[in-house]
Formats: sequence, C-alpha cells, structure tokens
Amino acid sequence: MTSLFLALPQLSADLGASATEQLWITDSYGFVVAGFVITMGTLGDRIGRRRLLFAGGAAFAALSVVAAFSTSPAMLIVARGALGIAGATLMPSTLALITNMFRDGRQRGKAISIWATCQFAGGAAGPVLAGFLLQHFAWGSVFLVAVPAMGVLLAAGPFLLPEFRTPAAGRLDFAGVGLSLAAVLLIVFGLKQLTTGDLLVPLAALAAGAALGTVFARRQLTTSSPLLDLRLFRNRPFTAVLVALVFAGVAMAGVGLLVTQYLQSVLGYSPLASAVLFAPMGLGVAVGTMTAPALTRRMAPATAIAGGLVVSAAGGILLAFTDGAGLVMVGIAVLTLGTGPLFALGIGLVVGSVPPERAGSAASMADTGNYLGGSLGLALIGLTATAVYHGVFPGGTTLAVDVVRPEVADQAKEAFTTTVNVTGVIAAVLFAGLALLVTAMRRPAKGEPVGAAGFEPATARV
Repeated sequence: MTSLFLALPQLSADLGASATEQLWITDSYGFVVAGFVITMGTLGDRIGRRRLLFAGGAAFAALSVVAAFSTSPAMLIVARGALGIAGATLMPSTLALITNMFRDGRQRGKAISIWATCQFAGGAAGPVLAGFLLQHFAWGSVFLVAVPAMGVLLAAGPFLLPEFRTPAAGRLDFAGVGLSLAAVLLIVFGLKQLTTGDLLVPLAALAAGAALGTVFARRQLTTSSPLLDLRLFRNRPFTAVLVALVFAGVAMAGVGLLVTQYLQSVLGYSPLASAVLFAPMGLGVAVGTMTAPALTRRMAPATAIAGGLVVSAAGGILLAFTDGAGLVMVGIAVLTLGTGPLFALGIGLVVGSVPPERAGSAASMADTGNYLGGSLGLALIGLTATAVYHGVFPGGTTLAVDVVRPEVADQAKEAFTTTVNVTGVIAAVLFAGLALLVTAMRRPAKGEPVGAAGFEPATARV
C-alpha cells in the first residue's frame, strides 16, 4: 500500500488513469480484503491456519506478477481486487497462528507487539525500497517485491509453522459469505458514487448495502456456525478497540495519501527522497508497538491506548500547521507513534476475547476494522481533500496538471498545502475522539466479565 502511493504518479501517467480510476487502484485492494477477511479468518479455523496461509501466499505471488505487468487501469484494478482476496488470507492466519503458539498472556502480548512492529516496519521500509526501484525501474517493480517474500514463506513455512484447526468445525456459512461481501461492496460503491452529482444511484446502493448488512447481522445471531460472533460486541472494551482501529485507519490512510503526494507534487522531491521523508510514518508505529508492552508495567493498557491516541492527536495538530518537509516529518512521526499501543495492546484484546479455536475469526474482525478504515480513509479523505483543493483554488483542475502551468503553480501548491492542513485537523479530531471513547468504555458494563486484556483497574496487567 505505501509503495503504491509513491508509484501512483508514474503508473497513472503510463496507463492514462483518470482520477476516479486512481482511487480504485489505491483502495480496491483494501475494500476487497475488508469484504473477504471475515470469511478467510473463519475458513482458516476450519481447514487449518497454515494451509490457508500457504494457499494465500502462493496466490499473492502470482497475482503480484499480473499487477506488475498490467496494461490498462481496468486490468490493474481487477488485479488489485484479486490480490485483496489473496491478501485476506494472510493477516488473520498469521495472527491466529501466533495466538495458538503463545498461550501465555504475557508471551502472546510480546509476540503480537513484534508481529505489529514487523508489519509497520515493513510499511516504513516499503516506500524507501519503492523509491529506489522507481528511480531505476518501471512502476511494476513495486508489485514484484512481493514475489520473493512469498517464496520465503512457502519454502520455510512447512518446517517452522505448526498447523492448527478447530476440531469438529461446522459448515462454512456460504449465505453469510455472500451477504457480507455484497453489503460491503454496495456500501463502498455508494460512497464513491456520491461525488458524481447523481444521488439516486449511490443512495440506492447505500440503502441496499445497509439492508443486506442488517440481514447478515441477524443471520449471524441465529446460525449455529456464524462467520462473525456479534455477541462479542457486548464487551465494551472490545467494541471500543474495534471502533478505534477503524477510525485510526481512516486518519492514517488519509494522511499517508496526502503527505506522499504533497512531498512529490508540491515540494518537488523525487520518489526516493519522498520515501525517505515518509519513512517516519511507519517507523513511528513500529517504535510505538514495540514499547507498548513496557507501558503496561506502569499503567493499565486502556490508559496506555488512550494516552497514545492523545499523542496522535498532537501529531495531527502539527500537520495542521505544516508548510514544509520538516514539520511534515515530525507530524507524521508523532501521529503514528501514538497509535502503537492501540495496535499492539488493542489487537491482543480482540484475539484474547475468544477461545483459541476461534482465534482466526477474532483476528479477522481486527483486520476488517483496520483494512476497512484504511480504505475508507483513502476514499473519504481523498474526496474531502479534492473538495478543499477546488474550494481554495476554484479555477484548478488537478494538482498534477496545475503545477506544470507556471502562471497558476503557486496557487495550486498553496491550495494543496491547505488540503494537508485540513487533513491534519480531521486526524486530530478523530484521534481525540477515540481517546475519549476508549477512556469512557475502559470498564466493563454491569454484569460483563472483567479481564478483557488489561481493561481492568490499574492494578491488573496483561
């Protein structure tokens, strides 16, 4: 994802992608993952987490080659969507395997922190590697880097990873699979079409998606083998963490999209230089996730999560005043540093809320929140930024076009800088609101079991 941000200007010029097609190229992967990850998490519980991981890894490698050599925007969008199906197998499988391998709560907490650190350190290294590749090779190279990574998984996995599956698992709810996927895709389509000016089609799609989502929820509450155990939402800390994962994803994806374009199109940095300047975003989360377990020795995990979100809000405020690379780097580093406890401790809460045999399903819920939030951030904040840009600079078309017209270049750059500032304000408001939510829902409701991954009084620890 982070590599694609940097490749977007090149591939858009090469393939002739429109603004709408660029949005679909960036977020089709995340939306499809969000639609399928629940199914894949439950499927892994039934057929085996390791088996599903290997199948998804092989498919991901093959589809990465297809994406790298796409010859049209439509082909790349389809390839990205198919990559989303394969990608939906990876995160819940790895997280469920870790949950099964480490039954002790403290060990599991450290393992999940390392897992999250690797994920976000990869997010930081990805743009740097992508920047180097884009300086010397075509944009397709940013997809090909996945091939050797999946090769290592397939070669070493059979010797290193144990297999886990749920004994006597029930049948997969195929009707639930169809309902969940249709609901997500209809809602996504409706949100995207709201900007076209014709409200009839997008509102109809949103209404249909909401209706199917309601049917899906009712089915999950009555079936004996649900894809999604909605009763978990009665646990207030569990609900607070999932909401926080969604809206943190919105803020981070929106900031990532705007900052990478700002560094290249406004400040004029090369893809490689932009990647280096953007690296603090991934490194900030990595440092935050690694230090999260140590914070629980001095405070309750809920306090650590809420405090981290306040730090993230401060990073958003810094972006609201940015006007150059220095403050951007500091802003994104502070913003992402504060999310570390949420990803490390919050995900531990989610997967620790269910028996080990349901770990894949619980992991898929955390991944769904994360991916859906990221994709919504790309779409909604991207559209908001476009509206702000045209509001500040009414005569503009797109930044890429405007900056090559000398007579309007300064106006265009000033307008886009304003969009970054507004995005920082949005991120600050979201993170501050999430800090209040986590604080308010840190204690279980009356009659709710206590002990949800450290959301007890401060005397308890993970």
